[in-house]
Amino acid sequence: MNVAAGTTLSFRNFIGGAWGDVAGTERRPLVSPFDGSPVGDLPISSAEDVDAAVRAAEAALPVWSALPIADRAAALRGFAARLGEHSEELAQLERVEMGKPAAIGQMFIEGAIGGFERGIAEAESYAFETVNIQPDGTRTTIRRTPVGVTALIVPWNFTVPAVLGALAPLLMSGNPVILKPSEKASLSALRLMELADLPAGVLSLLLGDGRTGAMLNSHPGIALTHFTGSVASGRAVAAASGQALHRCILELGGKDAAVIDEDVDIEAVAEAVAEAGFVNTGQICTSIERVYVHEAVAERFTTALVQHAQRFTAGDPDTDYPSMGPMVDTGQREIVHAHVQDAVAQGARVVVGGAVPDRLGAFYPATVLTGLTDGMRIMNEETFGPVIPVVTVASFDEGIRRAQHTDFGLAATVYTDNPHHQALAADLPVGIVWINQWQGGNGHIYEPARNSGMGATGGHDAFDAATRAVTVAVAHPPRSA
Repeated sequence: MNVAAGTTLSFRNFIGGAWGDVAGTERRPLVSPFDGSPVGDLPISSAEDVDAAVRAAEAALPVWSALPIADRAAALRGFAARLGEHSEELAQLERVEMGKPAAIGQMFIEGAIGGFERGIAEAESYAFETVNIQPDGTRTTIRRTPVGVTALIVPWNFTVPAVLGALAPLLMSGNPVILKPSEKASLSALRLMELADLPAGVLSLLLGDGRTGAMLNSHPGIALTHFTGSVASGRAVAAASGQALHRCILELGGKDAAVIDEDVDIEAVAEAVAEAGFVNTGQICTSIERVYVHEAVAERFTTALVQHAQRFTAGDPDTDYPSMGPMVDTGQREIVHAHVQDAVAQGARVVVGGAVPDRLGAFYPATVLTGLTDGMRIMNEETFGPVIPVVTVASFDEGIRRAQHTDFGLAATVYTDNPHHQALAADLPVGIVWINQWQGGNGHIYEPARNSGMGATGGHDAFDAATRAVTVAVAHPPRSA
C-alpha cells in the first residue's frame, strides 16, 4: 500500500526486532477522512500476538537495562536523528490517517523530536543511584531500577508526538516498551518503527483496537501502562492495572477553559484563542473548549473570534493555513455536532459555523457559540472538535470561578496583565496553567487533576514514574563482644 511519496508500508507487527504477520484473523477497514475512500485493512492483534510481544520484551529487559546510560542515549539520539530526517514523511502519514494538514503535523512532530532529545538529556542528569555514607562507615545506596515491560497506548490525534512524549523516560530508564497505536491512526506508527533501529525487543509494535490494548494492559508480564485516551477507557485501564497490581500513567480528556480579562489586547487574544480552539480541527487534549470573557470586552472579542473562525474554515487545508483539515472520521464529527445541536436546543446561538457541510469527508466548520448555560453538554463533556463556546462574565473572579466548574483538570489558559489576577489563575486545579499564551513555556512538568488522569509527565518526575526505588543498606558485619 503506497500511502506517501517514497513510502510503502504493510500492516504487520514488529516483535523481537522483526516484522511479522498478525496472528489475529479479524480486520478493520480504514477510510480516508478526506473523502471516505479505502486506505487499507488493519489487522487486529490477538492474545497470541500480545503474548509474543511481552515475551520478547521480557527477554530484552536484562540486556537493555544493563547497558550504560551513555549507550542507551547514543541509540536513542540516532533514532531522533532519523526521525528528524523523515519528519515531513511522518506528517504526510498523519495527514492520510486522520486528516491533519501536513504542515501542522510536521510542526508538532519536530517539536516532539526536540522534546524527545531533551528527555534523553534529562536521563544523563537523573540520579539513578545515590549513596549516603555515615561516619561509622554504614553505606546506604538508593538505586532507581526499571519497573519492567511497559505498555504504551497512544491516541489517534497525535500518534508520533504522543509516542515521543512518553518514550525517552521509559527507554532511558531501561524499560522495554510495547507500542499499541490507535486503530484509527497506525500508519505513522509503522513508519516510526521502521526508523527506530533499536536492539531486538526494546521497542515493539502491536496493531489492533481497544481489545488488543485491554489484553496488553492486563497481561501479567506488564509492569507499567502509559495510556493516553478517553476518560472511559482510562477508567478501564486503571481498573485492570489495579487488578494486576501494576502501575499506570493516565492522560485523559479535558474541557480546558480560557479566562479573558478586560485589560488585554482583544484582537490579539481572539487570534490566539482561535488558534487554541481550531488548530488540528480542535482535536487536541488541551484545545480551548470553553471561554469566559469579561463583559467589558465580550462583544469585541466575539466579533474578532468569528472573523478568525471564518479564516480557519475557508480554503485548502494543505496550502491555505490556517484552513482546517477534516475530523478523524464521521463518528467523531457526529459527537461534535450533537453537542452543538444540544446547546442550540437549550437556547444557545450559533454565531458562525455549526452545520455539517455538504461535501465528501469528515469536515466540520470552525464554530462559535454564545448564550450558553452551565448545564449544557457542550459546557461539561469533552467535545474534541472545532467549537468554541463563549460565555460573558461580570468579572475576572467570576470567570475563574466558572472555569473550575468541571470534572476535568488538564490545562487552562488565562489572559490578563493584572498580577493579582495572574496569582489567582495559578491556583486553578489543573496540570498546566498558561498565562498570556497557549502551549507555551519550556520544560513542562505536570500531572493532570480530577478526571483528566494521574501520573507525572516531564523532567525528572517522569523518570521517577518509570523506575522503582531499591534501597541497599550495608553495615559492618556483626562481631561478638
